[in-house]
Amino acid sequence: MKHRKTNVEPVEPAGEKPEHQESMTRPAKPEARLGREVQARIGQQLRAMYNDVVNQGVPQHLADLVRRLSDGDQDQV
Repeated sequence: MKHRKTNVEPVEPAGEKPEHQESMTRPAKPEARLGREVQARIGQQLRAMYNDVVNQGVPQHLADLVRRLSDGDQDQV
């Protein structure tokens, strides 16, 4: 298996620095974050996957329920 270059950026955990850790504890592993290009691509793929669901709209019975709940909130104001 060939090694591929990934778009993951190592990040030190917030507030922790290896030089301040006690000798009896294990050193914290650096946190990994996805690069901007990878995040953008994931976002595009999720939007494509769920586009049909978003375009279906809200079923009428749920829209009525939300309207009734909203009307009840206005009575309490």
